[in-house]
Amino acid sequence: MAQTPKAPALVGIIGGSGLYAIEGLTDVETVTVETPYGAPSDALVLGTLEGIRCAFLPRHGRGHRFTPSEVNYRANLWALKSLGVRHIISVSAVGSLEEAVEPGHLVCVDQFIDRTRQRPNTFFGEGCVGHVQFGDPVEEGLRQELMAAARAVSGTTVHDGGAYVCIEGPTFSTRAESQMFRAWGARVVGMTNLPEARLAREAEMAYATLALSTDYDCWHAGHDEVSVESVLAVIQANVAAAKRVIRETCRRLAALGDVTWPAHAALGGGTAIMTRTDLIPTEARRRLQPIVGKYLWPEEQH
Repeated sequence: MAQTPKAPALVGIIGGSGLYAIEGLTDVETVTVETPYGAPSDALVLGTLEGIRCAFLPRHGRGHRFTPSEVNYRANLWALKSLGVRHIISVSAVGSLEEAVEPGHLVCVDQFIDRTRQRPNTFFGEGCVGHVQFGDPVEEGLRQELMAAARAVSGTTVHDGGAYVCIEGPTFSTRAESQMFRAWGARVVGMTNLPEARLAREAEMAYATLALSTDYDCWHAGHDEVSVESVLAVIQANVAAAKRVIRETCRRLAALGDVTWPAHAALGGGTAIMTRTDLIPTEARRRLQPIVGKYLWPEEQH
């Protein structure tokens, strides 16, 4: 269960490689959340940034302890939902699959291709079946705010849209895979945004990605094959830009107020749940209370 914070956190910020803290937060508190899926990647830091309450979570844990496939995505998203989060900004390092997306550029993607194989990817199952629309996996309203913020303050080129191929990792792509992803028309390749985006949609949280291009993967004949050293050098500059974008996006969300986008009603008022309520086991009810409780068991909501 979640500790009771001073106030709900409306914005969740998930930090990728190189982004392990957010400066500028006021009224800060650190919250440890226990979830039915185990521990999140780390304790969550709550604070106010540009007039809106935020919860920051480093995806790989402080000190970068978890590979992309070891990240407990269900625990992370459950924890954010339990703290009141409605909007998620995902910051993610990626490899570029297009000449125009140079290392150091930012991309506000609008689609995903799932190439993961071994990650639990849904809150449903084990006694409760739900089917949620995922045709447009990024919440467009939030993406537009993120893109406008990036163009205003990032200090680098920002690309509008494109598909993010999510691979298992932690090794980088083969040259054949990289060329295949390009043939598919994907713009970037990364290792973490799925099932993260899928779980956010099931939990009715708006989700958008700020992708930080660090390299040309291994398809580009004119560039050295991707290495950890080259990636880290670009990440340092990218993270500084990402922090400026996060701050500006929070300012914009605070100005919007209590905005509601389609992702916030992804469960269709509960109609996405196929299982008859009286047949849902007690354990499934416990797991799903923050996700579907307001529809199926409103009397239990606090």
